[in-house]
Amino acid sequence: MPRFAANLSFMYQDLPFLERFAAAAVDGFEGVEYLFPYDYPAEEIATRLQAHGLQQALFNLPPGDWSAGERGIACLPGRHVEFAAGVEQALHYARVLGNERLHVMAGIPKSGMSRAACRDTYLRNLRLACALAAAEGRTILIEPINTRDMPGYFLNRQDEAHAIVAAVGADNLKVQMDFYHLQIVEGDIAMKYRQYRAGIGHLQIAGVPERNEPDSGEVNYPYLFEMLDASGYDGWVGCEYHPRADTSAGLGWLRAWRKRP
Repeated sequence: MPRFAANLSFMYQDLPFLERFAAAAVDGFEGVEYLFPYDYPAEEIATRLQAHGLQQALFNLPPGDWSAGERGIACLPGRHVEFAAGVEQALHYARVLGNERLHVMAGIPKSGMSRAACRDTYLRNLRLACALAAAEGRTILIEPINTRDMPGYFLNRQDEAHAIVAAVGADNLKVQMDFYHLQIVEGDIAMKYRQYRAGIGHLQIAGVPERNEPDSGEVNYPYLFEMLDASGYDGWVGCEYHPRADTSAGLGWLRAWRKRP
């Protein structure tokens, strides 16, 4: 059975962030992920994880100036010092929280930036992040994101992401495959998963097109969950979706799946 992690940046929005850990545990989640932990001391988050028997599955490196529209800085020329500091900060949190995977957001190049220069910058920064993470036995992830939700984002397709992984050449660099983004950009989810299975380090899900619970919309998630089981996937599946209403009430899809023989 896939191991589902609650994404606390999307779910349980009626609760303050630090109270969402308890709510996720009550609903039977064994792991959690979220976008960024940096507004809270790592030790305070670790206390919540330990108190509720939760594993930290994933979080992102610092994204730059999020309020100004930045969505990562890894591909942005001239930001390498800031990027390196972000890697160190993320690794500190990873040590305290005990998670093995960190997502590096590529970023949105500004008008006039050369794509070739951005790619070179991205490769250099990823090599740095991978080297520092490898020294601690941690994995770096990159994720193709659809341009409807995040216009201008540097990385959009699976083939692009896996080409980046090959170019970096680090054993601890993997692709974070989000079925929601994949369906919007490319479709053919099952075949793309099978094609790239060896290079996948984390999965995420959401209904398409509304990004709500995975029990409605155009994607047949029960089929995909069975496919994951059959493939032997033993990593986390992050529930990165916006609940239609109350998070717990909307988990009928998960309760039904757990009851399957």
